[in-house]
Amino acid sequence: MLRMRWWQRAGRRWIDVAALLIVIGYATLAVSAQTGLNVAGQGLDPVWAGVQQRGALRVAVDLGFYPFTWMEDGHPAGYDIDLARAIASHLGVQVEFVPSGLDSIYDDLAARRADVAISALPYAPELGWRARFSQFYFDAGQMLVVRSDASIATEADLAGRVVGVALGSDADTLARRRLAEGATFTLRFDYDMPDDALAAVERGEIDAAIVDHPSALIAIARAPALRVAQALTFEPYVIALAPEAYRLHEAVNQALDALRAEGFFGEAQRRWFR
Repeated sequence: MLRMRWWQRAGRRWIDVAALLIVIGYATLAVSAQTGLNVAGQGLDPVWAGVQQRGALRVAVDLGFYPFTWMEDGHPAGYDIDLARAIASHLGVQVEFVPSGLDSIYDDLAARRADVAISALPYAPELGWRARFSQFYFDAGQMLVVRSDASIATEADLAGRVVGVALGSDADTLARRRLAEGATFTLRFDYDMPDDALAAVERGEIDAAIVDHPSALIAIARAPALRVAQALTFEPYVIALAPEAYRLHEAVNQALDALRAEGFFGEAQRRWFR
């Protein structure tokens, strides 16, 4: 009889322990949802937790690169500023801009002064030890721009033609590399800015210009007589996050997918590249 009672008591204790474990499990899941804790073993995402606790996404920006990040009437404006606001909206939080510089933007992420950096940042896999990178959201590569009525369709059509670049630009470097590799076009490199080379194409003074994608988009919006004949390089812009921000990284990529489906990027391009 005493033995039976002992087993009954032991059974009740086991039921109590099991119930306690279930309660702890649900509590852990609740904490995970609120703080970024991954019960599968990936650990705490303190950046995501901070965003949720503050109700705000802190975005590091270098406010001096039109049309991506600059100041308009005393307020941040530009393609990337609109993108930051749209991402924050998808995350259900406010946005706070943290003025930074390209030489310190990764330090701001490491020191937790900012949660993300959205500031025309080129994808830099060599810095993968310092940051996570989002999916690509803009291609800033070099473009071959010609008049709309030109017969030039690809680089192969440049033989014997005159091509203009801004002196010292990435386009200048690319064009000189092509010449070293055997291309036979004539290079004009006495332009101070990409806009100067593009204007020369529009006037018919040269046959083509090599410029970065943003310059090409702005020029074509203003001068329908121009068109992009070929994309020559791919230079993607990305959003940077601290290495430990795995939950926020996932949320940012999901927001980019949603914005792409909503047509955000086309609208932003029409607004800012004109």
